[in-house]
Amino acid sequence: MKILRTGVLLILLSIMLVVVGGAIGGQNGLKIALAIAVLMNGISYFFSDKIALASSGAKPVTREQVPRLYAVMERLAAKANLPVPKLYVIPEAAPNAFATGRNPHHASVAVTEGLLQLMNDEELEGVIAHELSHVRNYDILTSSIAATIAGAITYLASMGRFAMIFGGLGGGDDDRERGGGLAALLMIFLAPIAALILQLFLSRTREYSADETGARMVGQPYGLISALQKLGAYNQRIPTTSLPPSTAALCIVKPWFGSGTLSSLFSTHPPLADRIAALRELTIVPSRS
Repeated sequence: MKILRTGVLLILLSIMLVVVGGAIGGQNGLKIALAIAVLMNGISYFFSDKIALASSGAKPVTREQVPRLYAVMERLAAKANLPVPKLYVIPEAAPNAFATGRNPHHASVAVTEGLLQLMNDEELEGVIAHELSHVRNYDILTSSIAATIAGAITYLASMGRFAMIFGGLGGGDDDRERGGGLAALLMIFLAPIAALILQLFLSRTREYSADETGARMVGQPYGLISALQKLGAYNQRIPTTSLPPSTAALCIVKPWFGSGTLSSLFSTHPPLADRIAALRELTIVPSRS
C-alpha cells in the first residue's frame, strides 16, 4: 500500500510537469517539460548522493576511527540483510544524520560529530536503524526524483511568468480565445504550490515509515524515541552550519539554521511530537529465536 501510494504521488508530479509545460508553451513546452524531467531524474539517479555528501562536507571514516558507529551499522545491516553502506562523519556540532544513494548497493550514511557525542548506544542504534530503513525502502531515490520534478515544475512556472511579462505565453491568440491563456495563468501560479504540497506529503510519509521500520528492525522503539527527543532539544539550541538547506530534507530531523523558519505546514518533516506519539503506539511482537 505504501509503495502504491508513493508511485501514485510520483505519477501525479510527472503528469503535472507535462501539463504545466503544455499549458505554458503548447507542444514545444510539453517537449521541453519531458526533456527536463528525463534529464533531472537522470542526474538525481546517478549524482544526488555525491552532491549531498559533498555539499555537507561529509568525510569518509574507517572502522578504526569510529568503531562504535561501524559496530552498530554492521549489526543492523546484517539483521536487515542489507550491504553495509559507506559511512561518513560531518564536522558539525548540531546532532543529525542522513542516508543517501540510489539503492542499497550504492548507499551512504552520514552522521554529525555532535550526534556521535550526544547519543548513547541504544539511541545511536535507533538513529542508524531509521537511516537503514530509508535505504531499504529506496526512499532516497524516491524523494530525489520527487524533488527534481517539483523543481522542474517551479522552473517552468518561473519561465512562464517571465514570458508573461514580456508578452509571450501559451500557444498564440487562438489558444487564448479558447481559454488557454487562463489555463496557463492558473498553472503558472498554482502548479508550484501543488507540486510542493505533494512533495512534502511524500517526504513526511517516508519519515513515519522509516521510524516504524527502524523500530521493528531494532525490536523496540525506545532508543529511537529517546534519540528523537534529544535531537529535537539540541537542534533548537545549536544552529547547523555545515549542512546546506538543500540537504535538510534528507536529515532525520529538520536542522535549525539560526533564523526564522516557515510554519510546520510547509516542513519536509512531520512534527517530532507526532512521530514520537506514533512510535509510542507501535506494537512490536518480539521475534522467537
